[in-house]
Amino acid sequence: MTIERRVHLSRSARPAYDALEAFSQTVGALAAAAGIDDRLKEIALIHSSQLNGCAYCVRVHVDRGVAAGLTADEIAQIAVWRESGVFTERERAALELAEAYVYIHERGVSGELYDHVGGILTEDEYVALSWLMVSINAFNRITIAGKYPVPPRRGERASGTTP
Repeated sequence: MTIERRVHLSRSARPAYDALEAFSQTVGALAAAAGIDDRLKEIALIHSSQLNGCAYCVRVHVDRGVAAGLTADEIAQIAVWRESGVFTERERAALELAEAYVYIHERGVSGELYDHVGGILTEDEYVALSWLMVSINAFNRITIAGKYPVPPRRGERASGTTP
């Protein structure tokens, strides 16, 4: 595998990256205050990162999802959530909202989606998840543009345990 040298945006313009980090912390606190638990948050962040093709952020948020109690099966089902029965109605609403924000340039957030998700989530939850999606989409773009490396982890099996 050839490693391409790229500008590392988080190092090259540290004040901008620090501002994004602070924004992310604010959004995380907003989500917690709105009742968005870590499991729900990480499901949405993993899916957004998957759809955007951000391997670096997928790894970060899968690790956090595991810490929040997600199982290997649940993580594997995120990509096929519409066909899966492992997610709650709230989690499915968050996954649907995540997709809307990833593809916002194509479809926006339709009135139908807004009404559907708004019928499941409270207004505060909707707002918090929306800000989480804004934040993760920004981070996805930074890491994709910078081709942040995601090397294999040594000594781990697919279950995430060491031999």
